Amino acid sequence: MEEMTKGNHLGDAYATTLDRVKSQKGSRSRLGMDSLMWVSNSERPLHTSELCHALGVKIGSADLDVENIPSIRTLIGCSLGLIAVEASSSTVRLVHLTLQEYLSNNPSLFASPHSMVAEVCLTYLNFRCVRELSPTLLSAPPAVPLVKYASYYWGTHVIKGQAAGSVTSLALRLLVGFEEHIASRLLLLHYMEGVRWSERGFNSSGSCSGFTGLHGAAFLGLGAVATALLAMKEWDINARDAMGRTALVWAAVEGHEDLIKILLQLKDVNPNIADAGYGRTPLLWAAQRKYEGIVKLLLERGDTNPNTADTKYGQTPLGWAAQHGYEGISKLLLEREDIDPSTADTEYGKTPLSWAARGGYEGITKLLLERKDIDPNTTDIKYGQTPLWWAAWGGYEGIAKLLLERGAGMRE
Repeated sequence: MEEMTKGNHLGDAYATTLDRVKSQKGSRSRLGMDSLMWVSNSERPLHTSELCHALGVKIGSADLDVENIPSIRTLIGCSLGLIAVEASSSTVRLVHLTLQEYLSNNPSLFASPHSMVAEVCLTYLNFRCVRELSPTLLSAPPAVPLVKYASYYWGTHVIKGQAAGSVTSLALRLLVGFEEHIASRLLLLHYMEGVRWSERGFNSSGSCSGFTGLHGAAFLGLGAVATALLAMKEWDINARDAMGRTALVWAAVEGHEDLIKILLQLKDVNPNIADAGYGRTPLLWAAQRKYEGIVKLLLERGDTNPNTADTKYGQTPLGWAAQHGYEGISKLLLEREDIDPSTADTEYGKTPLSWAARGGYEGITKLLLERKDIDPNTTDIKYGQTPLWWAAWGGYEGIAKLLLERGAGMRE
């Protein structure tokens, strides 16, 4: 405020204050700048205890030293008022939104912030006191408050930071024993928020059975880490976790195209293993979530079955694409000689042609009608309606014309 009363811009005031933060003596300069780095680059607002523990981590140490953990009062003082505590939630925030904008526009203030955060998170998760925690716990003990944030977001920071070798080494150490680490459970709990307990994929003892480091790398989209894991030892590439998901299924669910490429290069990988919850293969997940690049990669494998329907809705990849108007994916699927373009789902009994007509997707309708093995008069099971009926119901004149040119007739 004093700077602005002199006629200087807000940015000048922030620059002046940051210069003062960096000129502090002893460890105060580091604590002040590191506090700002964490608060401005975290994936969610940090609780005061999380920030204090983050700044108490000594890289390279084997266990947590509580004497290194600064108090929140010390951190606020070292930041010279640029961070504040939100009283209602005990979370730390920047003093104003304009400060976030200023820090974002001046990336040279922090050297590789996401890599630094990732290194701290992984060091913390590899601490002896954390590795000794039971993998069946629902939450981390108060004595190690950074475990929750680190478990959720270390992978995100690794990707954003394009982390170097030291971070990769820490990630490998964590993932080699991931199935028995509390971080695997907390990560899946976070992913499964809102999902019924019976569908979360935990065994009777409450552990994340089968969710190995390779599953974790595939889930998080860590291509370089997955490659290093595969080079370290032999893995059962088709192993299924408690949700019935292979590493390939997780990569398809999350849309990690680079992981799909890595996994498909392995000669023993089976691209047709479906998960337990929905009975969806990697191809079905990719089609359902509109990951066209992944669909293409999977279809380039000669042994990928393009006709496998899921067990929940009885829908094929082509059925999903036609139902939701994914024309590019529909085209890729219809280019396969072994595709069955007329398989109806089991929930409504609609063929891909009926779904396309009902949704008004003229491009997909045209692609389907170019197939000689398409019957334009097939009725769906639930309502007994033809594709032409659905086109008329929706007022899709172009689709109706295409169907009539193929000899379709309205059903009474």
